[in-house]
Amino acid sequence: MGFFDFMTEDIAIDLGTANTLIIHNDKVVIDSPSIVARDRISGKIIAVGKEANMMQGKTHENIKTIRPLKDGVIADFDASEKMINMFIKSIPALKKRMFTPALRMVVCIPSGITEVEMRAVKESCERVNGKEVYLIHEPMAAAIGIGIDIMQPKGNMIVDIGGGTTEIAVIALGGIVCDKSVKIAGDVFTNDIVYYMRTQHNLFVGESTAEKIKIQIGAAIEDLESPPEDMSVQGRDLLTGKPKQVDVSYREIAKALDKSIQRIEDAVMETLSQTPPELAADIYNTGIYLAGGGSMLRGLDKRISQKTDLPVYIAEDPLRAVVRGTGMALKNIAKFKSILIK
Repeated sequence: MGFFDFMTEDIAIDLGTANTLIIHNDKVVIDSPSIVARDRISGKIIAVGKEANMMQGKTHENIKTIRPLKDGVIADFDASEKMINMFIKSIPALKKRMFTPALRMVVCIPSGITEVEMRAVKESCERVNGKEVYLIHEPMAAAIGIGIDIMQPKGNMIVDIGGGTTEIAVIALGGIVCDKSVKIAGDVFTNDIVYYMRTQHNLFVGESTAEKIKIQIGAAIEDLESPPEDMSVQGRDLLTGKPKQVDVSYREIAKALDKSIQRIEDAVMETLSQTPPELAADIYNTGIYLAGGGSMLRGLDKRISQKTDLPVYIAEDPLRAVVRGTGMALKNIAKFKSILIK
């Protein structure tokens, strides 16, 4: 077995709609946008990750940018496989190897995922030389990454707001007691901003610009304690067709995102209403934990707290909470055997 061990590398992957993160040897070695650019004529992938992301919305007809994952699941099998492959090949420590080592992988998946979608993830990993592939549910991974001892007979509530889905789960005894997965998350926020700019300012902005707006001045409530400065946004004027610039405040973005955030709030409330009373008692004491990029939206913690009357905590480095948890599960496969799906 020793020789085979030497040949095997362990990696943990958070295959996200917006970002893919990979941990190898306890370090985050890949943290890139989940996007590839393909040459239409030859069908070859010409760029992945950050490089492909810069091309988004700026391509001519021979280049197409693809986001292989939609709503947390694989939408384009071929592109996702190539993307995973290119990410794994670009891990510095594996570059030195003469041939691709066999991989032991733990990959996280949304909790509301179907059998077929699960198999797609697994097959993608097996085709990039994954010899042992384990899957773990995202809220579980997030909980481990936040530092919660999930095996305890204590209820904890996790809200993981990613790019494609928001995963809400109540976890106890190393299992998910009740969960809800809604397809309202970062991508929808971005589209809300595009729509708002178009209807309120007659300004047509691309997805990349809308995402920049979301990160720079995005907010969930209209009265923040330390508000960000107004942002100048450039795009195309829908009336004249000329490029133009407008100034936008965080209050406007809070208005633009209000409906979508309401739907996330409703999902949280619904999950709370399905929670068994003993666990509800625990959650009253422990509160709600937020993870994922969406939890960085200014004032979202406060807003959910006001809605639920519970304390709300944001994970440290929320973007990496899920991959950290996946990495911990990988290091301790024996301990977390019960929650890993083989």
